[in-house]
Amino acid sequence: MLTDVYIELHVPDFKRAIEFYSRLGFKLSWRTEDYLVMKRKRSVLNFYGGSQKVYSHSYFGRFRKTTKCGYGVEIIIPVDRVERFYNSVRKFAKIVQPLQLKKWGRRDFRMVDPFGFYLRITERYEWIGKLDTKQKKLINDYKMKRKR
Repeated sequence: MLTDVYIELHVPDFKRAIEFYSRLGFKLSWRTEDYLVMKRKRSVLNFYGGSQKVYSHSYFGRFRKTTKCGYGVEIIIPVDRVERFYNSVRKFAKIVQPLQLKKWGRRDFRMVDPFGFYLRITERYEWIGKLDTKQKKLINDYKMKRKR
């Protein structure tokens, strides 16, 4: 498969999930009554629930319905032509940080989905393996700082 780590978002409404993530370029792979899988290039998102059932989950059911979804989690979605993508999604999505160049030399923006999950949309680049000059500098600077 594409990865050994899978992300599963617990949502009460599959229709809203499909509508929103389709606009981000995800396509429905398969669905059952309480499970949904969507794919965009090499990115796969899984959704559980699709109804009020999500609030009675054995673990997450312990929390209030008003608990912020995905608190402390950032879902990173790499895209080609991030500026074009940004101009497209800002027409319908809640942008919480505009498109900007980051210190690691890549552009990204942050948004929130209809359920409150925090998404970072970033330029596609190598995360592991072939690092560019800015990435190597950040890593080396960190190593030098730790040695002091």
